[in-house]
Amino acid sequence: MTRKEWFKTATALSLAVILVPVLGSFARTGAKPDSAEGNKSAALPNPLTPPGHGSIPVAFLISEGAVMIDFAGPWEVFQDVNIPARQGAAFRLYTVAETRKPVHASGGMTLVPDYTISDAPAPRVIVIPAQSPLSEATKRWVRRAAPGADVTMSVCTGAFMLASTGLLSGKAATTHHSSYAALAEQFPDIEVERGKRFVEVGNLATAGGLTSGIDLALRVVERYFGREAARQTAFDMEYQGEGWINAASNGVYARAYTQSDEHPLCPVCGMAVDPQSAPKSIYKGKTYYFGSSQHKEQFDRDPEQFLHPPEK
Repeated sequence: MTRKEWFKTATALSLAVILVPVLGSFARTGAKPDSAEGNKSAALPNPLTPPGHGSIPVAFLISEGAVMIDFAGPWEVFQDVNIPARQGAAFRLYTVAETRKPVHASGGMTLVPDYTISDAPAPRVIVIPAQSPLSEATKRWVRRAAPGADVTMSVCTGAFMLASTGLLSGKAATTHHSSYAALAEQFPDIEVERGKRFVEVGNLATAGGLTSGIDLALRVVERYFGREAARQTAFDMEYQGEGWINAASNGVYARAYTQSDEHPLCPVCGMAVDPQSAPKSIYKGKTYYFGSSQHKEQFDRDPEQFLHPPEK
């Protein structure tokens, strides 16, 4: 039995015991769809129209160091979508890179891209995970492909990759919580949204760190096929998170990080550092330690930006 056939069977069995569709949603989520929690969802921006037939093409742009969960999480979401009324898979997934040369993802996994930027099919959805900086040729591909896509989405620090194309200029975006300040410093024309699970602006979308990409992918499913389809997909995946319903659910990460003498933190990324080996700077008589020499350089250019980030 194929994966898709299994999902169809599982869905049929679950529907057989559901007398009222609303009760089915209640049973799966543990909360009524119209509860106060459900109403926290951001207004659905420009609902997407799937093609009348065939699968929606989704391009995953990868290069060296691509972070596994950033693209594997959304990949799992899109491959698990089952729309009974449609023939075949709802989404057609493929990887794209500058060349067909194997790409080494995080953790050492090796991937052979399905297509290059020269021969990739036109995507309706583009997924950009955290990875090595994009080449100029790859940036040009993103600029060409994005206007014709329904959604171009970044995950985690993939926001830096998307920002480097210029497409986020003048727009709001988010990224991994350790990189809020760095994104604002490197791209001052972007309004960095702290504490957001994802941010959507027209046909662009950015997710917070790592698992946030799963929620943004579920949100895309919702935009194409409705909330119940997204709920069913999450249920089939045994995914309990509901960040895709509430974009503000990353609020715990909105606070600015501060350090103490006992537990020094990098003021740029917020991560714990070892004062014995970490790069350091002295500003206004206080010593600050950094996670990397790059973070030290960013801090030294404008310390106040990292010590007193703007409230969002």
